[in-house]
Amino acid sequence: MAKTVQEAKISTPAARKKLPEGMHWRGIAADLHLGYRKGARGGRWLARWYVGDQKYKQEIIGTADDAVKADGVDCLTFEQAKAAAARLLTQRRLDAAAAEAGPVATVRAAVDAYLIVRDSRAAGQSGRPQEKSDARQRMTKHVMGAEIADIKLHNLKERDLLSWRDGLPSELAASTVRRLINDFKAALNAEAKRHREHLPAETVIVIKNGLTAPEDSSPVARDDQALSDADVRRIVDAAHRVDADGGWEGDLARMVTVLAATGARFSQVVRMKVVDVQTAQSRLMIPTSRKGKGAKASSHIAFRVGEDVIAALRPAIAGRRGADPLLLRWRHKQIKGTGTTPPRWERDERGPWRRAAEMARPWHDITKAAGLPADVVPYALRHSSIVRQLRRGLPVRLVAALHDTSAAMVEAHYSAAIVDALDDLAAGAVIPLISTGGEKVIPLRSGT
Repeated sequence: MAKTVQEAKISTPAARKKLPEGMHWRGIAADLHLGYRKGARGGRWLARWYVGDQKYKQEIIGTADDAVKADGVDCLTFEQAKAAAARLLTQRRLDAAAAEAGPVATVRAAVDAYLIVRDSRAAGQSGRPQEKSDARQRMTKHVMGAEIADIKLHNLKERDLLSWRDGLPSELAASTVRRLINDFKAALNAEAKRHREHLPAETVIVIKNGLTAPEDSSPVARDDQALSDADVRRIVDAAHRVDADGGWEGDLARMVTVLAATGARFSQVVRMKVVDVQTAQSRLMIPTSRKGKGAKASSHIAFRVGEDVIAALRPAIAGRRGADPLLLRWRHKQIKGTGTTPPRWERDERGPWRRAAEMARPWHDITKAAGLPADVVPYALRHSSIVRQLRRGLPVRLVAALHDTSAAMVEAHYSAAIVDALDDLAAGAVIPLISTGGEKVIPLRSGT
């Protein structure tokens, strides 16, 4: 049972000035008291709350505004101290409830659990138990190594998330930041769902507001990232030269050729099988992406290509089973050197491509050989394919379907190409309306 408090007059500096030195209390709730400890040069505010079994806990919450004007943070008025005491009680009860529920949920624990799920998914999709997801490197570097990782989930505030976002390196690409934020949001939401009985009701709102897209994140125009048809041909030609010079045995050239011909994502192309090359129809069957939620209407997208692309792929399908991965590459292992010979790399096994990062080094050589700027990325082949089809007058919905995206996304990012295509179509409906005066007018005969 909570003790009876002898009420002290502590609400104003004048009233507190009349009190003797020592501890003075005033009840502000059934089991919460606001205390004022007066010293020789002023006083301090304390909060005391009942924890059961005739026991109390107390903490200092700030300095009283006896001699210094209150700032609402460290120096508090009576009313500010009352509010601070109430907030402190709420926080300590949340701490106690979280502790009673078992291991306290933290941001670090949320990210750990999320990465385990992502790694398991990546291993299942690739068939390699040791496979790690692309999210692990990003989140380990930018979340697990940040101060926010050690915050308890029930203590998480919007300002914590906003401060974390503001602290991200400025050189990070916008796409990387988006992926990082989306992964972080998914990790926190999953942990909040698991521990919802012991978390404040507003935790989900805190996560949503703290990790929402910034107001200035309007769609970035991608028309200017598309390459001309001539530049795409230069890239494919350069890929064949780099392939030959580097002893890739056609693996690199085939990868670049398929990316350029279809505009598909790397993650889709690497999942293609031998059976996905339909030579009679000059068609490639592209696996749908794993982006988005819910089941896709179809597992593959039929994409027509030229006979030159089919010819380039014939060596990869000759004599192989339909279920075999279409695009392969050699992997190497390091052989330790001896006392007189240095370490060396030699071929180990040939298997499917795994990550887009494997394209980084050869792609640099390809753009250099093609005479293109170093900032041209492989994804430019996708932009180029979309823009090429739009400018040929294909309907937006068809272009979106062929590239496994939405019509809304195409309209948002490739508006210039759409305008050009529509303008060309509209130009075909223009007819001359004003006579030039050179025509001979023949009057009609009357019916007599």
